[in-house]
Amino acid sequence: MLHYLQGLPYFIAYLVAAIILLVAFMYCYSRITPHHEWQLIREGNAAAATAYGGSILGFTIPLYSAMANSISFVDFILWGVVAFIVQLATFFGVKLFLRKQGESLSQHITEGHQAYGILMASIAAAVGLLNAASMTW
Repeated sequence: MLHYLQGLPYFIAYLVAAIILLVAFMYCYSRITPHHEWQLIREGNAAAATAYGGSILGFTIPLYSAMANSISFVDFILWGVVAFIVQLATFFGVKLFLRKQGESLSQHITEGHQAYGILMASIAAAVGLLNAASMTW
């Protein structure tokens, strides 16, 4: 009967590592962005919640793919870090693109413009899906 649980230590290791990576991503993302997600969310800013939620999903989707397709625990961690970097780069890429258009992504999100929150969430999720698909070697 116990042989059914022989994979439990691996399950726990992968789950704990994924949660640590997710919390680290959430912390870093909220510290790196010029707007203050948690404060804005507490104030009821739907644009901030949408953008932040999209970035979390955009990170978690490739993290899942890395977990499902990795050949070892170290491989999973390394691809998780890649997903982390790609998602942060996505934010800065969108921010740079909008700056060239004469607009500030963070200002729009801070002001609660939901269209920008939805746009950022959509791009983050799309890049996350592409990132995840790229990890299915």
